[in-house]
Amino acid sequence: MRFAPAAAALSLCLAMTASISSAGDTGAPDPRAAALIAQGQASLAAGESQAAIDAFEAALAVDPGYTPIFIDLAEASRQQGLQGKAIRYYREALERDPGNFAAISGEGAALVEKGALEKAKRNLAKLQSLCGDNCPETVALQTSIARGVPARLAVESKGDSTASN
Repeated sequence: MRFAPAAAALSLCLAMTASISSAGDTGAPDPRAAALIAQGQASLAAGESQAAIDAFEAALAVDPGYTPIFIDLAEASRQQGLQGKAIRYYREALERDPGNFAAISGEGAALVEKGALEKAKRNLAKLQSLCGDNCPETVALQTSIARGVPARLAVESKGDSTASN
């Protein structure tokens, strides 16, 4: 019985800490991060992918718990042609939020751009099971897969196969 008050106080502290840390994962970003995200999205829309990455990385430093920043970083990396880096950002977003449709679709599109059609089709199957065939993310990934591997990769792989013969 001597430990009951201490145990109650400790459990109250743990419950508060858990609720605070889980509350940081959802909702709106820090206002400073939101301004940096808006700046990054404007840069990305203007085709200035490096300026967008700089703004998104600054936003991530301000609010590391806001998962959508990773999706923005992935989009900017894809625009730069860095599909491997984009996939890493999408996977970080998925680690934090496994049901994030935008991350699943974006990762699938980056996989297509990298030439990994079978892995992209797995992402498509996952999306179809989670949100259906008419979900915007599913439609976007279906379109990417239908377009196939970018021409520059198809030419490179064709050149590699002729060089090995």
